Amino acid sequence: MAVTATDFVTIPITDFETSKAFYRDTLGLTEGKQWGDMPAQEFETGNLTIAIMDPTAFGMPFQSAGGSSVVLQVDDFDSAKAELEAAGVEFVTDKIESPVCYQAYFKDPDGNVLGIHRRFDA
Repeated sequence: MAVTATDFVTIPITDFETSKAFYRDTLGLTEGKQWGDMPAQEFETGNLTIAIMDPTAFGMPFQSAGGSSVVLQVDDFDSAKAELEAAGVEFVTDKIESPVCYQAYFKDPDGNVLGIHRRFDA
């Protein structure tokens, strides 16, 4: 098998409209395709498609993504964090500074962990 790219990542959700509004309006992601009439919507980030989906509509139980996370690259870390906080997003970490980047983590309406990230050399 030769993997050529990562097409998308799915994030399990329970309330399609609430999650759709969060990813579109709060995070500012561009809507991609909705999976027909199913409660699943793609959002574009530039290099990876995020697909939110209610797994129960596909015959699977809901389980939060748990310890995994999707981390979004931002141009201005402090402004992005302040904008999300102003929109009511509560961060579960403070600003983390490593030798190469800033990062911080928060949760979506279903408890899935997301983050923002900015490399120093980017």
